[in-house]
Amino acid sequence: ARPGPRIIKRAFDLVAASILVLFLSPLLLFLAWRIRRNDGGPVFFVQERVGRGGQPFPCYKFRSMVIDAESRLRQYLTSHPELHAEYQRNFKLRDDPRVTRIGHLLRRTSLDELPQLFNVLRGEMSLVGPRPLLDRELECYGNGLALYRQVHPGITGLWQTSGRSETTFAERASLDAWYVKNWSLWYDIVILLRTVKVVLLRNGAY
Repeated sequence: ARPGPRIIKRAFDLVAASILVLFLSPLLLFLAWRIRRNDGGPVFFVQERVGRGGQPFPCYKFRSMVIDAESRLRQYLTSHPELHAEYQRNFKLRDDPRVTRIGHLLRRTSLDELPQLFNVLRGEMSLVGPRPLLDRELECYGNGLALYRQVHPGITGLWQTSGRSETTFAERASLDAWYVKNWSLWYDIVILLRTVKVVLLRNGAY
């Protein structure tokens, strides 16, 4: 909550995100071309998320699903009511029929989240922090919501390095609250390094 740490964290985000965008630009362009070539649809999936202070912002991802993903989800859950519990556990399905062929690769490697580097540069996200919430997830977040609203959500965080989709939503909220209360720049660096290991091993991603 203090101005000093906020300035340090923002400066680190700007420098690191700028370097990453420059270094990864050939990969970003290749993935954009590959997604477009897959079905002719848009390259990016833009979804409104809740950021610092409860303010909504457009969260960018490489599109990993079919174009009409939301309507297909409703139809799929109606046809398979036994999967409602799995979806409510973390708002994900292990074998999601909406994911495209290139989308499976993007999700398993977490490359679909690289466009969020531009959210960091725009000041809407941080490299490390709680995962950005959907409006419908707020009521499930529990007592940590006030802490969540004090910070910028992150591309990666404790949840991603502690099991990701193998954890429950309540465990994710607890990890986010611990991070906000115990933040330090050193923790951010450690989490980023652990994220590289988790992504390479593809732990808990689907």
